[in-house]
Amino acid sequence: MSKEEEINKIHANFISKLEKHYGRFDSVNKKFESTSNSKIARDLFYSDSQFSRLINNTASEGELTRALRNVQRLLDVHELREKILKSGEKSKIFNFGNRSLLLAIGLLLITAIFLSFYYFRNNTDTLLTEHREEKKLRYEMLRWGFENNYVQPYVKLKELPEDCYYPCYKYQGRWKLKKEYKIPFFRERNGFHYVAKEVVMYARCMDERQDKGESFEGYEYQKHEIWYDKREIPLDSFLRKDLTTKLKNSYIESDFENDPNFVKIAYVHTFFRTEFKIDSNQIFRSGKAIGRDIEFVPREELEKQSISNEVLNELKNETNAIAKNLLEDFSKPITCNPTTAPSVDFNQIKQGDELSFDCQFSTGRFLVDYNKSYIFEDQYISTHCR
Repeated sequence: MSKEEEINKIHANFISKLEKHYGRFDSVNKKFESTSNSKIARDLFYSDSQFSRLINNTASEGELTRALRNVQRLLDVHELREKILKSGEKSKIFNFGNRSLLLAIGLLLITAIFLSFYYFRNNTDTLLTEHREEKKLRYEMLRWGFENNYVQPYVKLKELPEDCYYPCYKYQGRWKLKKEYKIPFFRERNGFHYVAKEVVMYARCMDERQDKGESFEGYEYQKHEIWYDKREIPLDSFLRKDLTTKLKNSYIESDFENDPNFVKIAYVHTFFRTEFKIDSNQIFRSGKAIGRDIEFVPREELEKQSISNEVLNELKNETNAIAKNLLEDFSKPITCNPTTAPSVDFNQIKQGDELSFDCQFSTGRFLVDYNKSYIFEDQYISTHCR
């Protein structure tokens, strides 16, 4: 079989799998009968131009092979969703035990979608200009997981126990990062800094645990940045001499965006799962990244930053190394001190409240303190249990 015949066979298989979910394919007009090409492209986490190459059979053999695997994963996700729907139809009225089973399947679906995205993202020949089209998809997937008719992960008011003791119910909903924070991180070369820019977290009670509602978890989409300091100042220069794990105030308050010494070299997109444990008036936080990918700033933009070609090439090699080890330091479980609950009476937790955690980051032989604060943006249950 010639190479052209092999590519045509892969393409035919690709179209055949898509037809299982989107209906008959019109080979003349290059479209499916039930869904627009743009919608299918979004489902597969491709840009319109990428998907056009695939259905027109002008993509490379490697692209088509990966696309074939991607479609199969999409079909697997939809099959799982159908199981959730069927389970829901069979359980019009269900207790906490049955509900936990549905939630387990539902959360598996959410995780599968995110892991599929990171698989797609890291195994696709994506142009830098097309990365920008994919940014919106990351948060949209998280939002879909908590704001749709298929998965309903929140504990509802009517499902609370008769005595209303279920502290986590008032923490359910959408939280966001209150203020960005930055951390210098260790590499063989000095000058690299990590800036946490955006976090959106959906929190839900972990009612699958028999702990009277004293645990809740958050699924976060995080968009962060990697910056390079042209001066390559050593990491410990940003730490206080009297308290060697604390950053200097001048560093905390610095503005990389308006400092010509700093150059943004990459964006980091992360899917993160956090667990919270309520113990009286204290809340403990733990968690770990589930998926992460790096989006590099285009070279033509970096060339405008008064950096020599030699340094630019070295930076490219360094950022490739960072991508290869997937930010190893940032994949470690987090270490945070407990925080005080916004209110002693959990029934009084409300939109606008904050959860502020003092944490410590380990990078190389250094420990760096930082603060991560969430603000309650959209509360799922605003009324009181009575």
